[in-house]
Amino acid sequence: MKLKFRAAVFALEPELLREIPVLDELANLFARLHSSEQAYIDSGPFAKTLNLDNTVQQDSHEFLTLLMTLLESSLGRSNVASARTIVQDLFRGHVAMVTLCSKCGKTSPRIEEFYELQLNIDGFKTLDESLADYFSVEELCGDNQYFCETCGGTLVEGATRSIKLRTLPEVLNFQLKRCVFVPKNTTRKKVTSSISFPGELQMNQRLLEPSDSEIIYDLSAILAHKGAGVDSGHYLSLIKDERTGEWWEFDDEVVSKKGSHPFAEGPPSSTAEPMEIETDLKPPCSELMVVSNGKNHVNVGQSTSSASNTDCRANTFESADAYMLMYTRRSTTGSKDKAFKDKERSSEPLPPNNDKSLPPHLFEEIKAFNELYVTDCRNYKEKKEKETVRISERRQEVRSILSEAPVPSGEEPYFWIATDWLRQWCDGTLPPAIDNTSIQCSHGGVSVLQVGSMKRLSRSAWAQLLFQCGGGPALSNAVHCKDCIRNRANMMVQADNYRDQRSAFKEIADASLAGKSLEGALYFVSRSWLQQWSRRRNVDFPSEADIGPTASIRCPHGELIPEQAAGTKRVLVPEDLWLFLYEDSIKMKPEDALVCTTFLSEAETCAVCHAKANEVASSEETQRAFKVKERQNHEKLLTEKSIALNPGCKYYLLPSSWLTKWKTYLTASARSTLLSARPDPLEGVINSLICEKHSRLLERPLHLVCKHDTISQKPSTTYGLTIISENDWKLFCEDWQCNISKCVSAEIEFISGDVKKLVGSCEEMSISEGNLNPSNDGANDEVESRQSIIKTSPMICEECIGERESRELMQKLSYCNEEISVYLVRGKEAVPPKSVLDASCRVSDPERRSSKRPRKASNGNLVNLTVSGSTTIYQLKMKIWESLEVVKENQMLHKGSNLIDEEESATLADMHIFPGDVLWVRDSGKYQNCDITGNLTLSSL
Repeated sequence: MKLKFRAAVFALEPELLREIPVLDELANLFARLHSSEQAYIDSGPFAKTLNLDNTVQQDSHEFLTLLMTLLESSLGRSNVASARTIVQDLFRGHVAMVTLCSKCGKTSPRIEEFYELQLNIDGFKTLDESLADYFSVEELCGDNQYFCETCGGTLVEGATRSIKLRTLPEVLNFQLKRCVFVPKNTTRKKVTSSISFPGELQMNQRLLEPSDSEIIYDLSAILAHKGAGVDSGHYLSLIKDERTGEWWEFDDEVVSKKGSHPFAEGPPSSTAEPMEIETDLKPPCSELMVVSNGKNHVNVGQSTSSASNTDCRANTFESADAYMLMYTRRSTTGSKDKAFKDKERSSEPLPPNNDKSLPPHLFEEIKAFNELYVTDCRNYKEKKEKETVRISERRQEVRSILSEAPVPSGEEPYFWIATDWLRQWCDGTLPPAIDNTSIQCSHGGVSVLQVGSMKRLSRSAWAQLLFQCGGGPALSNAVHCKDCIRNRANMMVQADNYRDQRSAFKEIADASLAGKSLEGALYFVSRSWLQQWSRRRNVDFPSEADIGPTASIRCPHGELIPEQAAGTKRVLVPEDLWLFLYEDSIKMKPEDALVCTTFLSEAETCAVCHAKANEVASSEETQRAFKVKERQNHEKLLTEKSIALNPGCKYYLLPSSWLTKWKTYLTASARSTLLSARPDPLEGVINSLICEKHSRLLERPLHLVCKHDTISQKPSTTYGLTIISENDWKLFCEDWQCNISKCVSAEIEFISGDVKKLVGSCEEMSISEGNLNPSNDGANDEVESRQSIIKTSPMICEECIGERESRELMQKLSYCNEEISVYLVRGKEAVPPKSVLDASCRVSDPERRSSKRPRKASNGNLVNLTVSGSTTIYQLKMKIWESLEVVKENQMLHKGSNLIDEEESATLADMHIFPGDVLWVRDSGKYQNCDITGNLTLSSL
């Protein structure tokens, strides 16, 4: 902390502090650091006024720049002269951007202010090399030529530009650029190379007008960033005490003394071992520095040695984590060099370091805060001592009682106690009343089932617990429940008998399942139920699994169900096994007698269910015969995707979706028959193809293709009309009771190649006749190239189809919060991968089952963006800028091979960009990369 800066903040008017919360919290923070009794101070209230989230890492250089700007504007409202310009007085310097025309020799300086110098360190080993690079001369050539007005407003080749120092601040900050942008993969990385910097820095020769007198800066603070990445890590500070010259490391609430070397003969990541000195209360921060290892706060008195300061100035330090360097100008008495500020900065006495130097309003506040803090510490210490004594007494009490708990011998009287309560009593600080109800049976005695949940206590231990905690009931060794013991014994005997009885009946059940001959009265039970019953092991008593041995073979009418139905297989069992199964079932569910209906071997199946089963079987047989007939009549249509078409022949058209359902219905297996529904009546399907307004077709036939001199249709399973032969149509009409005259017929015709459109046909489905009959003699040049089309009757209703397609297109383009993919192509001449280009060119096709999204790129070139149909091209480019870090003006956005160069106000719906589309963008590199935040507007946000 610069003492002059702190003194300026303390000098601010109380009215201004109340008006500006940032200054108020900053003054309060400085006051607590100055005079608080706390070992460390929480900066949370100050961060809250800046709307900062302490859980999110932010760039320290960016924070310092914004803080300086905020403080400069806030302090400017003060009437105290020393405070109003303290930021400018301490941190502001001036540089000149000097451009030299190589033609006329004229220099054009542009004066700029700076609060820190940003130095490149990538490729440099010392601070001196980085400074030399910063002040080096840059030649302006190519696209960066200089426009010289003196030379008649022409571009000058070979002009130079450089940065010159005009004035230096009292505190000179260097920001080392450890975060660099990698254009190759559009990512950022941290420069982890070491850089050396001196403890003493000479700056007089680096001025625009070099000074004869020495301008010396001493290293006073270092900000280090620990971590390999730019988006994670940890900041710590190394600060030199202005009075003693000793270095201290500040790592959150941990403060370590480093001595005369900031890195304690090691890298910034190392931490000096703090001395361990115990004290009751800490003197004010102004008098002692606080060292902490995270557990113990250590007070170390000031050292008055000045030799360490002299050694530090002569040293050169090296660090791979140094992120910012702060140098303070060594005061020079009576210096009048014009490189200094206009205001004389002669040596000023440092403000006194005691509570009296605080302004009255802060002094009273800190005094009250310290008194409250000391009182809280004293109360906490007293409370801790009392709690420690109580816990110690409690432990001794538990040990004393437990030492008497064991029972000397089995003949000695003892008491039972619940294990859960005993554990709670041992662990708790406030023992509850004894509760033995969990180990007590319904008769009031000790439950034999809870033997594993109770412990024996001697009479003396029980008496102490009962006197201390109260409760109960008391369960002595004599309070055992004979009824529970007798019931338990009976249950064990019954379980043994049941296991023996069930084991004998299991052999009979296995014989019945094996189909062996049985004698005597026989009864039906469900085969699957008996198999499950036989597989069960270690059964001591009947359970819910014994319910309903005949439930699955009983029909809704209460009689025996026909065995043809699924899951109704049955088996005959002897009478003694049936009675055993019946008793177990009734015992588990006595209120429902129908759950175990008795069926003798002579029982007949239900007549109603039998007739219904025969009807279903007959229907299935009829349906099976119909399918066999259909497969035989339409074998070619069923097996081939499309048929060969010949000009001049008459064909018929059916919806592709209906044919798909028909094929699924015919080829379905017996198991999936229920899932494959019978197609809709054919005549109704044909009627739905004709529009009521114009009596024309509402669907288009599928496109024609030519392959190996054969004309056929492009196959489809969901949309369009498929051509079938005349014979197939007649058989369909016969099998599906359809009027043969209610049809949609089609013929293949040839037209001249220059015909653009024919009513009743589709221009997209036309193919050249030359593809069918290639000429080898070259003598038919006079014959015009002809194309084949599908001529339908009735004709296609282009008006109704156009209206429907327009509605469907509008619905597709009215999407919200859907994803599209954008692929970044690097290099001016580069082209996207074939998979990306194919996905980008692909149009919406309901027949394609493959994803439109290209294979995921491994180098971060592919991003998925959430957009809507109303998203503008401008908003899309801003999203691309944010995700791929390509400047909006450099984006050459494509869909397929088409460049999207429309107005930025156009929407994605205007450009027919659908959900799931793949776009690709090329970085032209015309404009230099810049921060996206400067280009965000309210409209784009």
